[in-house]
Order: sequence, then C-alpha cells, then structure tokens
Amino acid sequence: MSARDASASEPEAGEEEEEGLIRGSEEEEEDWRGPAVRPGVHGQLGNVSLLLFLYVLQGIPLGLAGSIPLILQGKSVSYKDQAFFSFVFWPFSLKLLWAPLVDALYCSRFGRRKSWLVPTQYLLGLFMLYLSITVDSLLQSEGGPNILILTAVFFMLAFLAATQDIAVDGWALTMLSRENVGYASTCNSVGQTAGYFLGNVLFLALESPGFCNKYLRATPRDKGIVTLSDFLFFWGVVFLLSTTLVAIFKRENVRGKGKRRVPPPEETQGVLETYRLLFSIIKMPTVFTFCSLLLTAKIGFSAADAVTGLKLVEAGVPKEQLALLAVPMVPLQILLPIVISKYTAGPRPLDVFYKAFPVRLLIGLGFALLVWWTPSVKQDGGFPVYYFIIVLLSYAAHQVALYSMYVACMAFHAKVSDPLIGGTYMTLLNTVTNLGGNWPSTLALWMVDPLTSKACEGTSGQSCGSAEEAGKVKSSPSLIVYSAASLKSNYNNYNYIY
Repeated sequence: MSARDASASEPEAGEEEEEGLIRGSEEEEEDWRGPAVRPGVHGQLGNVSLLLFLYVLQGIPLGLAGSIPLILQGKSVSYKDQAFFSFVFWPFSLKLLWAPLVDALYCSRFGRRKSWLVPTQYLLGLFMLYLSITVDSLLQSEGGPNILILTAVFFMLAFLAATQDIAVDGWALTMLSRENVGYASTCNSVGQTAGYFLGNVLFLALESPGFCNKYLRATPRDKGIVTLSDFLFFWGVVFLLSTTLVAIFKRENVRGKGKRRVPPPEETQGVLETYRLLFSIIKMPTVFTFCSLLLTAKIGFSAADAVTGLKLVEAGVPKEQLALLAVPMVPLQILLPIVISKYTAGPRPLDVFYKAFPVRLLIGLGFALLVWWTPSVKQDGGFPVYYFIIVLLSYAAHQVALYSMYVACMAFHAKVSDPLIGGTYMTLLNTVTNLGGNWPSTLALWMVDPLTSKACEGTSGQSCGSAEEAGKVKSSPSLIVYSAASLKSNYNNYNYIY
C-alpha cells in the first residue's frame, strides 16, 4: 500500500487527540509485549524459533502431498486421476472462506490462536498416523491406487495445514514485539520452504532405492531407507508431541511482575460483517474485472506447469532426480524477490508482469520441446549429465519468469488496496490469484488423456486386439498450449485503473 502523508503547518485538535490515543495504545502494547527498548531479536529468540518450527510443520504435509503425484505417475495412473488428486492443493487458495471463523470463534481462557492451532495440529498428527497404516494398501489396491480415498485424506491434510496457517499468521502478530514483527514473514517463507523440502525432496530421495543404493548404501537393496508409511508415522508422532508441549507450556496470556499482563484485544470484525465486506469489495466494477483477469491469466502456462514433471517421469526420468533439481533453486528463489522488487516499486508495478508474461509462454513451449526430446536422450544407464543441466537451466528460467509475475502482482495488490481494509483487500486478491493458478492446472491434467493420441504397433503376425497380443503401444501426447497473449494489454491498462 502506498503511503499517503498529509503535512500541515499546525496540528488540528483532532490530531492531538489521535496522538494521545496512539501513545496510550503504545503504552498498552509495551505493557503486554514488554519494553520496546530491547534492541534486536535476541530477547525473543524463543518466540521466533517457535514460529519457525510451526511453519516447518505446516510445510511437511504440503511437501508430502506434492510427492504423491510423482509416486502415482510411477504406478501408471491416468491423467484424469492426477487431475482429481490435484484438488488436494486447493485449500490454500480457498482459506479466505473460513478465515473469518478462525478469527472470530475461540476460547479466551485457552487462547485465541491456540484454540485453533492445538486441535488442528492434533488432527494433522492423527491423520498422518492413520495414513501410515493405510497408505500402502491405498497405493497398491487391486485395480490400481485408490485415488478417491487418497485425495480425500490428503485434502483434509491440506485443509488442516491451511487452517493452521491462518492461526499461526495471526499469532505471529502478537507473539513478537513491535520491532520484531517483521521476522514473522521470514519465519513463514523459510519455515514453509524447509518443511516442503523435508516432505518432498528429502522424502523422495530417501524413498528411492536407486538413489539410496547409489549414494547412501554399500549393499544394494530393493527398497529405500524409508517408506512412505514410516515417514508418515514419524511426523505424525512429531505433530502430536510438539502440539502437546505447545498446549502445556506456551501461553498466550503471560504474567508480569505483580500483575497479569494480557495481550490487547486484536481488532476483529464479526463473521457476517467480514463476509459482507468481502462481497462489497468484489462487487466493485474494477475489482470484479481485475479478479476475472487474475482467474484467467495463468491458463496459458497451466499445461507446462502441471504436466511437464509428470511427463518426464513417464519418460523414465527418476522422480528423485527431478526433486533434487529444486535444491540449487533455493538461493535463486530467495534472491529473485529482492532483485525484482526494485522494478516493481514504481507507479506501474504490472509493467514487470506483462513483460514476463510472453517470456513465460515461450518457456512453456520450451518445456513441450523438452518433453518431446527426453525419450531420444535416454541411455541404458539413465540420462546423461548434459540433459539434467538443460533441465536445470530451463527450470531456472521458469523461476525467473514466475517470480517476476508473482512479485509484480503482489506489489500491485499492495498498491491498490484500500488502507482502511487493507488486510481483507489483500487477502481477497491473493486468494483469487492462487485460485487462478489451481483451476487451470486441474483442467490441464484432466485434458491430457483426451488429447493424447495412441497408436498400437504389433510385431509381424500380431494384432492389438488384446493385451496379450499387443506388441507395443506407442503414444504421442498432444501437449496443451493456450493462447493468452491478449491478457497482456489488459494488465497494461490496469496499471492506472486506480
């Protein structure tokens, strides 16, 4: 949001009263948060560490959910099944629907944020323990993996993780002191990234027999060091134990010297008032049009983003190798927002967005060529080193374009949000942005099978009338490429809409 400063030669009477209120609120804040004179974050390392740990826990189920499509692809499930499972990733895009409930309903004696955090994390732990017992049978049932049950259970994991995110985000604002509250976003990004890395990259590497036999074992075995059920059981226990410790030892209301110091009441609205406010924002003509653009802007790269990795696994690229390619991207993902923000700080932040838009479309075409080229590169011992270098460079270029669009979009949201209702405004626009990435990806996965042409080639004297008679089935996927270049000019116009 842009700062709007009004300078006057003499303060008005109302301004003096306002300054008195501000001073009073700061004294109240100092009363419950402790003196604001303590420099740095050293006095609150415990709170920062707790926030970081809670965000790491939040990333674990997200990382596990992200690894399941690669596991399913190795079991030759259809892309319609992959599309159905992709609904697992929707809760974080829809959490605005129940966030007002998390803010408004709580037990004051137990704590406003703990009222949701503790039961949510207990349920996450119990769901993981349940999955640790049943996941093998769900993945290896007769007729293939049980996609319906897998989707339902992992959807609940994602829903609970999104609810935990709402509670932790709110708690961070009161857990940290005034000068340290900026560390909350750092804990969020670092913690979620670390948790996703543990649940996705590390798990896929340790679960892979090929990776473990090549790098971690002296004697080859037919299984990885850990299984999915072992991993789920371990983190289920961690969730239950850590949540118990937080429930017992971490209090939202702390006692000071000789008196009870409680956090000041956070500004909240009633549930119905919040929903009315959201509806009134959406009804604004410019916001409605902009939200329509956000919902459709990512159609052009949905196939490349959602299908490329699965097609590479289908072509024989080891899933753990693809996962490990994300490791060198971490420094790039940290530096890109810092660099790009220098170009989005001006009056036209969406300039960066629409300049990156055609580049990302071209990168999508490059991914299609990569998928087409991959089978011809495969050798008896796997894939050559230069192939993975090309994949890594392609992924790096994709990340540059993706973050350019993301940072520009967030800067524009901050610029146009009404300061009086900035939190609700920003949350609405960010939710629509996330949703605009989810539904095209689900649709793209759903359309892969209908748009894939298959040709059956039998050897001499054989036909393809049955599986026993078939010699070889050769399929050539028709990659989905959407044209969305017209959106570029629309976004250009929106730089001055407000």
